[in-house]
Amino acid sequence: MVRRKGPVWEHYNSVNSGNDPHPHVRCKYCSKDFQRAVPERMQAHLDKKCPKAPNNAKSKFSQQNTSSIIDNLNDRISEEEQKSLETLLSKALNSAEVSSSFVDNPLVIQFFQRLRPSFKLPNREVVNIIQTDDNDQLKSSDIHHLAYCYRYGIGTEKNEFKAFELYKKATDRGHVDSIYNLGECYYNGTGVEKNESKAFELYKDAAEKGYIKSIHQLGNCYQHGVGTEKNEIKAFELYKKAAEKDHLNSLHDLGYCYQHEIGIKKDEPKAFKIYKEAAQKGFVKSIHQLGYCYQYGIGTEKNEFKAFELYKEAAGKGDVDSMYLLGNCYRNGTGTEKNEFKAFELYKAAAEKGDVGSKFKLGECYYNGMGVEKNKVKAFELYKELIENGYIGCYGRTTELLKKK
Repeated sequence: MVRRKGPVWEHYNSVNSGNDPHPHVRCKYCSKDFQRAVPERMQAHLDKKCPKAPNNAKSKFSQQNTSSIIDNLNDRISEEEQKSLETLLSKALNSAEVSSSFVDNPLVIQFFQRLRPSFKLPNREVVNIIQTDDNDQLKSSDIHHLAYCYRYGIGTEKNEFKAFELYKKATDRGHVDSIYNLGECYYNGTGVEKNESKAFELYKDAAEKGYIKSIHQLGNCYQHGVGTEKNEIKAFELYKKAAEKDHLNSLHDLGYCYQHEIGIKKDEPKAFKIYKEAAQKGFVKSIHQLGYCYQYGIGTEKNEFKAFELYKEAAGKGDVDSMYLLGNCYRNGTGTEKNEFKAFELYKAAAEKGDVGSKFKLGECYYNGMGVEKNKVKAFELYKELIENGYIGCYGRTTELLKKK
């Protein structure tokens, strides 16, 4: 029986003929001679030694092994790329707020070994160092904007404590917007215990750096003695300084100083002129105050019609004080035709925004049936709420209602 030859023989030429099972053969690709043909040696030559042997001449094992070697060569990673990937991974974990213990998880380690064997997953300490460096490299303005988002719940859950911490971090780097906002946190007790002295010092620091809002707020502190000794002259000077830089709130407060003799001699015509300037620039509080000047003839000739129009304009812009006074205008027919229904609607709108005077007037509307059906139960509820919040103006009305129960 003749033994069947395997595929390796196709890549060799017989040098001598005959029926010898181990003839003299020569490789077709490199002329390597085998005096005694042995298939295993012939295949080994094609797999490892013949430089010109095509892939189809090599065994499947050899092809797989070669492919694996090539893959390993291609997967080699430089030190620079290793550090770059470590940094990228650490920043991604930091951005997603994932703990650095992530890299110690056995399943994570196994995943990266399969994904990129040559990449050495950094340990937790390396990740922490990179994340710390990354946070330090954040721009102060970015930290400030992030604080703002936490403070007002923009794009994230509201967190005043985090906002305070971030404002403090940016303040330590000298970011002037954050110095002012940190002062606001201390002034209002936002994310920290209220501390008017610290608020004053921060406003002063930012004001000295030319921050206009702080110049105004520092004036407010001096006017009312917040975190410092009261000094109306300094308040006036600071309002004037910020007003000259076109800060409308300061311009309005400068008018208020002239109207009420705060740090300067009383000058109602000048106050009126300043309110008018700020009102023309769209400052809502000044629109309201200008209306008040026209209603009572402060620094100008009395004009109830103009007062009504200005209250209406400011109320349309959401000014609660103007809603209340506009309600009074409709109730009493001041500068307009009397309309109790409109008065009721305005008192109700302002009361819903928390205006105490409007809540009392709303109670009066329900008590007397003015602009709405009489409802003494609702009137009593409003008076009771006001009393509980320290408003004593409706004790008499509440007592009267209780007697009738």
